[in-house]
Amino acid sequence: MLNRIKQFLINEDGPTATEYAVMLALVIIVCIAGITLLGNTVNGVFNTVSDGLPTGAPGGG
Repeated sequence: MLNRIKQFLINEDGPTATEYAVMLALVIIVCIAGITLLGNTVNGVFNTVSDGLPTGAPGGG
């Protein structure tokens, strides 16, 4: 039993998996922040272009 406890304390698989999980969470947070900022910028550009277009007459065909 004491041998198993020593092996458990020496085993590095647990901390490595935790480190990967933390890194993955940080990457996901950065991606979400980047997509949000990009989305807001694109939305602003579309609004600027839309405001600059002249209004067409209804049924203008």
